[in-house]
Amino acid sequence: MTERCRHCGEPAGPSPIRVATDDGAALFCCAGCHAAWTWITAAGLARYYRQREAGQPVSVDTERFSDFALPDVAAHYVAEADDGSATVSLHIGGMRCAACVWLLEKVAEQTAGVLSCDVSFATHRAIVRFDPTTIDLAGVLHALARPGFQPEPVVPGELSNAQTNERRQALRRLAVAALFGMQTMMLAFALYLGDAYGMTDATRALLEFASMVCTLPVIAYAGAPFFRGAWRGLVERQPGMDLPVALALTVAFTTSVLATFSIGTTVYYDSVAMFVLLLTGSRFLELAARHRAEDGVAALARMLPDAVDRLNPDGSVERIARRELRSGDRIRVRTGDTLPVDGRIVSGQLGVDEALLSGESRPLPRSVGESVCAGAGVAAGSATLVVERTGASTTLAEVGRLLERAGHQRATTRAFADRLASVFVVAVVLVAALAATVWSQIDAARIVPVTLAVLIVACPCALALATPTALSAAATRLARDGLLLSGAGLLERFRPGMTLLTDKTGTLTNGRPVLSATHALAGVSATHCRAIAAALEAESEHPLARAFVPFAAGVSLDAPADVRVGEGVCGTIDGVEYRLGRASFVAAIAGCEPAQTANAASRVYLGRANEWLASFDVCDALRADAPASVAALRQAGIKVIIASGDSPTAVAVAARELGVHDWHANLSPANKLELLANLHAAGESVVMLGDGVNDAPVLAAADASIAMGGGTALARANADAILVGDTLTPLATLADVSRRTRWIVRQSAAWAIAYNGLAVTAAALGLITPWMAAIGMSASSLLVVSNALRLRRATADRSSELTVLAERTV
Repeated sequence: MTERCRHCGEPAGPSPIRVATDDGAALFCCAGCHAAWTWITAAGLARYYRQREAGQPVSVDTERFSDFALPDVAAHYVAEADDGSATVSLHIGGMRCAACVWLLEKVAEQTAGVLSCDVSFATHRAIVRFDPTTIDLAGVLHALARPGFQPEPVVPGELSNAQTNERRQALRRLAVAALFGMQTMMLAFALYLGDAYGMTDATRALLEFASMVCTLPVIAYAGAPFFRGAWRGLVERQPGMDLPVALALTVAFTTSVLATFSIGTTVYYDSVAMFVLLLTGSRFLELAARHRAEDGVAALARMLPDAVDRLNPDGSVERIARRELRSGDRIRVRTGDTLPVDGRIVSGQLGVDEALLSGESRPLPRSVGESVCAGAGVAAGSATLVVERTGASTTLAEVGRLLERAGHQRATTRAFADRLASVFVVAVVLVAALAATVWSQIDAARIVPVTLAVLIVACPCALALATPTALSAAATRLARDGLLLSGAGLLERFRPGMTLLTDKTGTLTNGRPVLSATHALAGVSATHCRAIAAALEAESEHPLARAFVPFAAGVSLDAPADVRVGEGVCGTIDGVEYRLGRASFVAAIAGCEPAQTANAASRVYLGRANEWLASFDVCDALRADAPASVAALRQAGIKVIIASGDSPTAVAVAARELGVHDWHANLSPANKLELLANLHAAGESVVMLGDGVNDAPVLAAADASIAMGGGTALARANADAILVGDTLTPLATLADVSRRTRWIVRQSAAWAIAYNGLAVTAAALGLITPWMAAIGMSASSLLVVSNALRLRRATADRSSELTVLAERTV
């Protein structure tokens, strides 16, 4: 009989791994299966194997996710990246505490094909990156549903059905707790009066029984999430904040039931009902605050039209649902419309309002050949668009993912808070047990109320919520000003004393260069040289490449072959290899460098084997707000260094206009990495600001990074934040918001630690009653959330104040 692997069920092979277990030896075909089995059994999920071996289905509704296996359905939620991976945003139902984050990430880690899974407890969202050749969307959902969660895919920026259902269910639980809780309190009031004025035993027994009946719906329905969360934490050996709550409810209700049937003397039905009501109400307010933190992009998504006019090949117009649009379709938009998808104008002209996306208040002209993005408003004109990206692939969805990623990134303070909260739960249970033991020797009648107060008053949720809520609020605040965070590290590092290492072209400058002069160096006409340069630059995303675009039609040339982009551009046209870029780059093929004439422009050279063909002077003016923004950063205590691949003359002129004394020119990507390494060696914390392909390595290697929204896709992919508009002003806002975020996180964490230390001690000493503890616990969480949400209400004029100050300085 063939021996099979305990985990995967495949033949164990000639050299299996043998492990002793309680029910005999287990065989594994490889170390991977052994590791998976070890994790599953250690997490208390060994029932999976027992159910499988008994022929019982694992309790996951596979039919529920079957539709997401269809490519057309999955395409609405899944965004594909250039590296072949896919990303989906999920709303996770059933999350109760920080322990759930750990469990979900562990499950994802053990799922074949899942590359990463970032879970946010603050927003109940997960961003999952997976390999679509190994696992599909339905498989991802099925894997994350195994521990008992309810994952649902959403398009970033759009409200999910699960979010709506979550709110409705929370309202129902709150209503049940309030309705039956009030009845219990009325009966408790009668019992208190009976103690004062006399009451027959039969009447007391009847009132206590009625109180028990009224409390049952409160604890069984409104309180059910606490018990489920506590049980999951115990099974996964990761106790969360629901454990002390469930213990308190169990002790209070059990003691009261025993007293009702004459085994005890005191009932606590009113404490149980009020505790559940207060905590349910508190969590409902937290839920509302969490939803508000997500509303920045969701509000924009709700403005997208449900239906659009699609142009059919026969020229007819068909009104269809937005979700039915596919790449390549053509649609018609008019004044007053909101663009439903990312597209390119093929006829007509538009004045596009991108204020909600980039903060630019003026309508921007867009004509044939230019791209427009979903969520932008049509302020004037009409046009026909060809659809380029829909659903999860649009710019709007990318904005949503960036905001989500900002809340998901585990900042150092957040990771510490998560670990501290888990340890704190265990400590609270031990303190409650110790208090019960001590009071049994002092006054046995106070054992139950003191134990309840200790269990109830503790609030590890305040610790768990402090950092993620603040990060989410800060990300929403910055998004309104045109800076999209995708990593929490930037808020921690953008502080006085750090260094901002910035590129020049396309970053400090407008990124719209123009060709001011052409100098022919051989017997080739300037027109032909410009055409060759335009053909080569057609494959480049560097900002300087845009200066050559108008000259592509000057001369008829074959498309270049074997094009390579790096320090410059090289490619073969009509069998001849050309190079375009800095003199040192072209010299490798053309020979020794020519003499360079001093000028204020960027100089680009064109050459071929043993021959210099031409040099081009390219001008690119500084952004209008660049001097004020740089001055504002210096006022905030941030050092600015320019690191550019441009000529020394051009960089020197820009540095002089900006008031920057530390600048470096003629830098290759390797040179920029070397400069970054030297700054790190000197002990400096460095944030990189750039936009080009040559900036991508430095953006990835810096402590944190910011990319220009109009820059290359590679640069954006390696950045912790993206500047959406054509302005640097949000950097001044970032300096202010990062300072406020760090202060609020420390403030909230300090409050949570101080409150818990004092409250638990007071409860153990018998100074706090259970009802006081319930109010204190709820108030503590609400205070932390409200404190964090102040970041969203930061003074809107603060960034403009910094800019005015900078202008005065300049």
